[in-house]
Amino acid sequence: MSDPFIDIRPYQNSEVRTVIERISRSDALVGALLRYRFASLPEWLHNVLIPVAKWRLQRQTSDIETVEDFQRWLERWVTRLLDKTTTCVVVRGLENLSPDEGHLWISNHRDIAMDPTLINYSLHQAGWPTSRIAIGDNLLGHPDVADVMRLNKSFLVKRNIANKREKLAALMQLSDYIRHSLDEGVSVWIAQREGRAKDGIDVTDTAVLKMLALHGRGRKESFSETMAALRPVPVSIQYEWDPCDLMKARELVAKARDGSYCKEEGEDTRSLLTGVSGFKGTVYVDFGQPLAPEEVESADTMAAAIDRQIRDMAEILPIHRAALALLQRRFAQYRELACGDVDTSLTEQLEQRIGDQDEALQQQALTVYAMPLILQQGEP
Repeated sequence: MSDPFIDIRPYQNSEVRTVIERISRSDALVGALLRYRFASLPEWLHNVLIPVAKWRLQRQTSDIETVEDFQRWLERWVTRLLDKTTTCVVVRGLENLSPDEGHLWISNHRDIAMDPTLINYSLHQAGWPTSRIAIGDNLLGHPDVADVMRLNKSFLVKRNIANKREKLAALMQLSDYIRHSLDEGVSVWIAQREGRAKDGIDVTDTAVLKMLALHGRGRKESFSETMAALRPVPVSIQYEWDPCDLMKARELVAKARDGSYCKEEGEDTRSLLTGVSGFKGTVYVDFGQPLAPEEVESADTMAAAIDRQIRDMAEILPIHRAALALLQRRFAQYRELACGDVDTSLTEQLEQRIGDQDEALQQQALTVYAMPLILQQGEP
């Protein structure tokens, strides 16, 4: 029997060994791991060390036979990464949910790789099964990246399809696969919108919800019946510091000035790597409440319910107050809003972070950092 999801689904246990052997022989992947672990070494020495690193990686992964084996092996890397790039990770809300059934985690979207990584890290630390992860195929242009992500339970969201019939077929396949996963009792993570909320305003795109409901058409289900079967739960992810803050601000300024922004080749990959390796400070992962039947009557009511939970779970952090204070002082913006107590050491850190940028970019970066406090007080 043919596999209707073979081109988008994560790798299965029977495929793991072949993929592990392939990536452990990759000069590009092993070189990237060396640059991450030994960033201070010169590039020529990285190249010299590649054969040794390959041999070591092959030994370390020689007993990996299943997806679960791979995720256990990957755990040490994720733990080391979070120890290096975060002050701490605060996880809340899972105690109110059951690990015995699959959930559709719908979260805000701030970082390409770290959002789903933190979801699965939080679940694993709590003793829950990890989730399958929806990720755009535009981020998997390099075959090694695609292999690692699909080993780690990622499935592909096909983007940039021009033909309407092909696009609908891709959306149907995606919707079918998500429902198939949840019917198997496997949780799924998906972002509330396509692309990161670079402006700091988390808004659910109803197009995502309508895609999720496509599978129910074949079963003659109503929108609410389909959503009840998916068991959606909003999740809020917050980073104290955003490693990609200036990259996002630069794009927002360009769009405001020119009406559009053209990404450079490899920019998505650079954003992914910057988000993974950059310092994030304290990170909050808040799992909300399952959406009630009356909240999933339509795409509009469901989007509003998700937005409300994510907004209510948001933590007002000292950095938000410091950014608002700088906006008021340097750009005479939002002076009608209250900052509360401001940590001057954080304002100094923010000033150092944006100091050599032009004024428009400085203002945009500060606005994104201040956005949770701005939204709490009714703006914009």
